[in-house]
Amino acid sequence: MRRYGKTARIKGGKQLATAHGCNALYHACRLGTIETQIKVVKQAERLDVIAAKYYGSSHLWWVIAAASGIGWGLQIPPGTLLKIPLNLSQVNMYVG
Repeated sequence: MRRYGKTARIKGGKQLATAHGCNALYHACRLGTIETQIKVVKQAERLDVIAAKYYGSSHLWWVIAAASGIGWGLQIPPGTLLKIPLNLSQVNMYVG
């Protein structure tokens, strides 16, 4: 089995996001091209749990990480501001 064989992709996407795609996603969210919701991380919250709440899949944690420009750790400090893209179809345009 491949390392990322079970990692969820955005609908229609053929691969996980590349560094270039993640950078493009970050800038699109920053400029308001992609509609986002701001969330302040509470104590003991993790990106995978937050992704499951918003997208129905914990495997899409990397979308929030890329959009927020916070790196690739699942555990993040309380008080961190996250930008959560609201439309995965828009995200797919940048990382798909």
